[in-house]
Amino acid sequence: MKPNHKGSARLFKNPFLEKLTRTHIALPISIFLTIAVGMLYYGITHSFINILEAIGFFFIGWLIFTLLEYLAHRYLFHMDTDTPLKARLQYLFHGNHHEYPKDKKRLAMPPVVSILYASAFFFIFKVIFGTFVFGVVAGILFGYAMYLFVHYIVHAYPPPRNFLKQLWIHHSIHHYKDPEAAYGVSSPLWDYILGTMPKRSR
Repeated sequence: MKPNHKGSARLFKNPFLEKLTRTHIALPISIFLTIAVGMLYYGITHSFINILEAIGFFFIGWLIFTLLEYLAHRYLFHMDTDTPLKARLQYLFHGNHHEYPKDKKRLAMPPVVSILYASAFFFIFKVIFGTFVFGVVAGILFGYAMYLFVHYIVHAYPPPRNFLKQLWIHHSIHHYKDPEAAYGVSSPLWDYILGTMPKRSR
């Protein structure tokens, strides 16, 4: 799909649903950072976890998020579009972003959808981690907020003249050169591990 630097896709005929698909990036980032801090505070002050456990499991959650980000981007957002339903879903989830990568209000899922995902993560990871869930899910939500921040700035601003420039290069390769590589946005970690680092020529 050829990227268009201007404009925005129309996803729904219903104006209310269409409006729900747009959000200023500051809103979801603020929501998830607040929830992450609140979970750590609640878990520590109610003695579900101590400070060292909170720190350790926070970083475990952040690492888990980077893997979830990679897997979702690679296998869900870039799913095979071999049926009309899959093609429609892929376009709603991600295809519209590849067509209009400069559409700043479509760089995050609507907060309502994201909160539903966050709630599901809490109950799933509570089964796995027990009371350590307060640290793990705080790390996941922090990771998601960082992903949204990185994704926004690499589309909205020119790259800096420092080592962070590699994030801009990595994501630009995914958008404009090889959409089947460079799936990591906030970090190329899993691209290195799982063999989807793009081949770059000088």
